[in-house]
Amino acid sequence: MAIERTFSMIKPDATKRNLTGAITAKLEEAGLSVVASKRVWMSLRQAEAFYAVHKERPFFGELTEFMASGPTVVQVLEGENAVAKNREVMGATNPADAAEGTIRKEFALSIGENSVHGSDAAETAAEEMAFWFAGNEIVG
Repeated sequence: MAIERTFSMIKPDATKRNLTGAITAKLEEAGLSVVASKRVWMSLRQAEAFYAVHKERPFFGELTEFMASGPTVVQVLEGENAVAKNREVMGATNPADAAEGTIRKEFALSIGENSVHGSDAAETAAEEMAFWFAGNEIVG
């Protein structure tokens, strides 16, 4: 198994409810280490750039407005098969479909306000980490 890094974000619905510590604890309990973390309030322009892959989707406007509505916590996680492990701990996008014990099952309010975002592949993780962090901000 390979040690890798992935990107994780705690969304505004979760930061508003002071769930940053609880969510980070679940990630760490799963064997992932936080090697970079910062709290940001992204602008609408940043949200549109970050989620540009979804630009043609009908939910794009709602998504970007939501992401710019409050603080988020952006993180780089490290561990064995970090991309897959993070996605497993997050659970299905729709909290109704998420497995018991996952972040989204426990904390998500809806399919749109689902508390967390995580990279879906190593290539995406590299792009997303570079979007929010300079190389010297990732330590561990």
